[in-house]
Amino acid sequence: MFVEFDWIGALGQSPILMVLVLCSVVTLGFALERVFYFRKRGGNADSTLLQALTEIRNGRVREAIVYCKSNAHPMGAVAATTIENYMKSPQETEEVMQVALSQQKLLLERNTGMLGTMAAIAPLIGLLGTVWGIMRAFHAMSAAGAGAPSVVAAGVAEALVTTAAGLVIAVPAVMAYNHFNRRLNIMLTVAENHTRSLCVALREQDSLAAAGDVAAMVGAVSRNQAPPAPLPSAPMQTAGAVAG
Repeated sequence: MFVEFDWIGALGQSPILMVLVLCSVVTLGFALERVFYFRKRGGNADSTLLQALTEIRNGRVREAIVYCKSNAHPMGAVAATTIENYMKSPQETEEVMQVALSQQKLLLERNTGMLGTMAAIAPLIGLLGTVWGIMRAFHAMSAAGAGAPSVVAAGVAEALVTTAAGLVIAVPAVMAYNHFNRRLNIMLTVAENHTRSLCVALREQDSLAAAGDVAAMVGAVSRNQAPPAPLPSAPMQTAGAVAG
């Protein structure tokens, strides 16, 4: 059926079908762009977390930041930014992490809105093509003054083809939109959880360092401070001296 259909003639006669073809090209282009982008950002966040935790626990925070920056996963950028700010202002760690997550979300969400738009409007454009084709069929019927099937066949065929084309575009667009949204949510959740784990390790190191400093100060004070000398006892007066 699709092979025998005159697609070139339908495109020339139906502007709605031409719009649907353009929508299909746009949908395919944005979907491929997102596929390549997510593949490029798909670094191994778990291995980065383990390596960064090892560096932090060994006191090499700068090396942990460099290792995070080398990972293309959103966790790398979020963790590096958060750790750098933690070393400067620990009380602002939560705000900085949320800002970094928002920036990564904007990058991951880019062009996914267009897929959602195509998924929503393609069936409506197909419905518009259906109405357009039925109008053409009735117009041809009134112009011919007869209702033979050959008179209305072109308009009805156009109506059905545009409806089918709209659905063919909308279904893959919905699937791609949902897939990319789920994937970006997973990536952002992993980035947040791993970054919080690194912040916990940093706080533990700070606590250990503070405890060590306190112990060193106590030891220094105990070594440098001599015990107080005993007070001299007053000589005992004899009974004879008291009597004299």
